[in-house]
Amino acid sequence: MIHALYHTADGQLRTDLTPEKFAAALHTPGSLLWVDMAEEAPERCEPILRQVFGFHPLAVDDALQESHVPKVDDWSAYLYLVLHGVLLDQRADIHLETLEMDVFLGKNYVVTHHVEPIAAVERVWQACQRDTRHMEKGAGRLLYKLMDELVADYMPVVEEFDLAIDEIEDQVFGRPNPALVERIFQLKRALLHLRRIIAPQREVLNKLARGDYAVVETGDRVFFRDIYDHLVRLYDISESLRDLVGGALDTYLSVINNRMNEVMKTLTIITTMFMPIAFVAGFFGMNFFPPVSGLEAWMSIPVFALALSLMLVVPIGMFLWMRKRAWM
Repeated sequence: MIHALYHTADGQLRTDLTPEKFAAALHTPGSLLWVDMAEEAPERCEPILRQVFGFHPLAVDDALQESHVPKVDDWSAYLYLVLHGVLLDQRADIHLETLEMDVFLGKNYVVTHHVEPIAAVERVWQACQRDTRHMEKGAGRLLYKLMDELVADYMPVVEEFDLAIDEIEDQVFGRPNPALVERIFQLKRALLHLRRIIAPQREVLNKLARGDYAVVETGDRVFFRDIYDHLVRLYDISESLRDLVGGALDTYLSVINNRMNEVMKTLTIITTMFMPIAFVAGFFGMNFFPPVSGLEAWMSIPVFALALSLMLVVPIGMFLWMRKRAWM
């Protein structure tokens, strides 16, 4: 769908502008046009971007055909930006989805293009309809509002990562299992993906805050610097979360090794306790003591009772001795 918000020079807000009227709106002094192309076929968007707005074919191809990491290109009369929103899908596993938004920023227009719905864009669109002041301050301030809402959606995702790490840490000490390792690696991959998005997007905001672009007003740079500070903090938080995930994996391996050591220790103690019994049973079970050898006394009831007593007392004594030595 291609729709537009048009703030006229006399303060009116129009939402009924058709693509045929975009060219006339662009040449009206003191106005601001925001065109949003959401989930629209490239064949319909391309003529508008090339013929109406006059964007370079390379920039149009980048917006319609290719996927990029966040970046900003200066085409003198306008800026072409690639921005990414994030969405965390936890239905089956921890999967971080990126929502690319291409933006063209001019002196009196903003053009956004995205193939998937983005909640931040919808919020800004509704806010501009409720309060026209968002569009009275120029295209740069409108871009700031869009980017601010886009970056604001990062924090809930980071908080979900934090909660997932806390849950994993509880499971590591409670009930570790092989499925937990898979979840840890899923979380680690998602955090790495988040880092790869935040790092270049942070540089985009740094350029907007400190660069000298013709379409960015000097007074608007401080607002982009504010978003840059948010991204710096988010980047630091993501690095901390990655360290926590690495620590959770190390803790899991340590707990599993400790449990394996406890199992081996228990099996060793049981084997050691039964060694004297095996010796007594093996000694009396040998064929060296037939009745004709004059050792019939060894086959009497008292000797049998003594053997059973030894088999019972010796393991108990060894158990108490090991317990005293703190071996178990």
